Amino acid sequence: MSLKITCYNNFFKVTGVLDRTSVDVFHHEFRNVFEKSDEITISIEGIESIDRYGVRALAKLHNESITRQKRLSIIGFGCKELYDHFKTKETAA
Repeated sequence: MSLKITCYNNFFKVTGVLDRTSVDVFHHEFRNVFEKSDEITISIEGIESIDRYGVRALAKLHNESITRQKRLSIIGFGCKELYDHFKTKETAA
């Protein structure tokens, strides 16, 4: 399944596969998102699988939100790889 991103106001729903082949779609959708909004929410409930490129794309967006002092919420029971990545970052800090 390919990657599909839908948006209503500042709520983004990501479904499908977020991997090396679809990460460009993700980057394109979220390019300059924090210039348009101070707060966004991303639901990862519909992500079927994610690889290291997808995790890196979400982490990059997370870091951008911190740098720009914007609010980013990632919600939903998505893939274990994503939670492991952020959990590792928390314990290292």
